[in-house]
Amino acid sequence: MRIVMMATGDIAIPSFHSLFSTGELVGLITQPDRPVGRHQTLTPPRIKVCAQEAGVPVFQPERMRDSSAVQMLRELEPDIVVVMAYGQILSQEVIDVPSIACINAHASLLPRHRGAACIQAAIEAGDDETGITIMHVVKKLDAGDIICRRTIPLNGTETAESLHDDLAVLAPEALADAVYQLRSGSAQPEPQDDSLMTYAPKLLRPHGLIDWHEPALQVARKIRAYHSWPGTFTTYPSVKSGNDKQLKIFPPVDLFSYYKKPVDAVPGMVLEAGPDGMLISCGGPRGGAVRITTMQPPGARKMNAESFFAGHKIMPGTILGLPSELN
Repeated sequence: MRIVMMATGDIAIPSFHSLFSTGELVGLITQPDRPVGRHQTLTPPRIKVCAQEAGVPVFQPERMRDSSAVQMLRELEPDIVVVMAYGQILSQEVIDVPSIACINAHASLLPRHRGAACIQAAIEAGDDETGITIMHVVKKLDAGDIICRRTIPLNGTETAESLHDDLAVLAPEALADAVYQLRSGSAQPEPQDDSLMTYAPKLLRPHGLIDWHEPALQVARKIRAYHSWPGTFTTYPSVKSGNDKQLKIFPPVDLFSYYKKPVDAVPGMVLEAGPDGMLISCGGPRGGAVRITTMQPPGARKMNAESFFAGHKIMPGTILGLPSELN
């Protein structure tokens, strides 16, 4: 059996090591090195470094659709191509190369949360469970027949960062099962029910802006779901400059779904402010409030509430997320 892995994201690293241990991995295809950080240092994907250390051949085509990239894959003569967090849409020509199957490890319980932000979507939606789905790759995004799944429960405290790591550990077991089924000819793939499909598109930094008009439960979920990418933030009026400043918000977040607020409270209003954190009024039919205790003002490090309020003034009654002139 000859296996080629196509992967870029760190979530695929445990699966890479698992496939390598079988002695059947003949190549890794990953994205080209990219500039990273303030100094734009050209940096390889971490999985590329893992492959080089293991002596696995690495290929980094700019576009997998290019004829030269397709020919390179053919020359590897794969029986199975395993795709996980690769970052490019595959053409039918690529999908058809392996002699047995081209399969994908997706970090949700398909057909729920197709798309790039599947981990964040499960938390933000308040799902009771999520997992890894191994499916056949087809041209339609994350829509192929399902070979197998592995599930884990969600308890309402996860962040996207912690869940990412848990799913990374879960994936090798699911992949091993799928590869065994394909090798033995025992696989019985099941079509997805498109009527149950939800979509989780790619997230960008602006998506992290907190809307305090949402219920407290939804705000709390978003703060957990978007940690550490794309992160969540709000704005606050600066007493010194008179301008609005951006305040990054981090978990943990305390949820008060039925907090009894002052009659004049509006969404985004700071109800309490001090060393124990900021209690912020939320909206929605049941309202509620959240308390944040870890934050990062512009040009500063991440800090706890006590450190923040030692140098910044946000008084009770301030409304976050509004232009200064409206406070």
